[in-house]
Amino acid sequence: MKSLGKPPFVCLITEGKLTSENYRSEGRRVIEAISAAVYDGVHLVQIRERDLPARLLFELTTDVVAALKVSDTLVLVNDRADIAIAAGADGVHLRESSLRPRVIRDTFPADLVVGVSTHDAQGARSAVAGSADFIFFGPVFDSPGKGAAQGCDELQNVCRAVGKFPVIALGGIDGDNVELVMDAGASGVAGIRSMHDAHDRRRILNAVKASLE
Repeated sequence: MKSLGKPPFVCLITEGKLTSENYRSEGRRVIEAISAAVYDGVHLVQIRERDLPARLLFELTTDVVAALKVSDTLVLVNDRADIAIAAGADGVHLRESSLRPRVIRDTFPADLVVGVSTHDAQGARSAVAGSADFIFFGPVFDSPGKGAAQGCDELQNVCRAVGKFPVIALGGIDGDNVELVMDAGASGVAGIRSMHDAHDRRRILNAVKASLE
């Protein structure tokens, strides 16, 4: 398996539109979108397709892993560590309501990369204590269906609470506000809409890279 590496990180999250009914017609489009983002320099891909049954999620993950085999980009599966392992993915991403990262650590191979979504400093510290490799924090800005925006001040508080531990910000982040996020101390950013828009994605990648210069 590939390792997480060092920040900064930019993560594409899949759109979550695949179902049993449209998988044969739309699955290839998802893989092509991922491949284009990886070509641009995205570091992480989170497969977040909650409406797919396990068999098709395994098939999709296997195809994505094969497509990205020669890249350094990590492939993570939302919630399903079992499918991640079976398909040869690099890790799993957990919601706060999912299994605790310590359970994943004690059950699955030690080199499985584990990320956890968090929404406050307490959740962030809990994920760190549970041996996660990184956390998502958000939503930083307004984003459809993601709850109230936390803002950059709260992002900064979370980053301070966990020290040098990788905090990947998400929620309404685009090419116009990504610098604010990086200035707040984030180790990178994640997104759905912005990461599927080639122009916005490249602006974000350039800004994240420039944040370390």
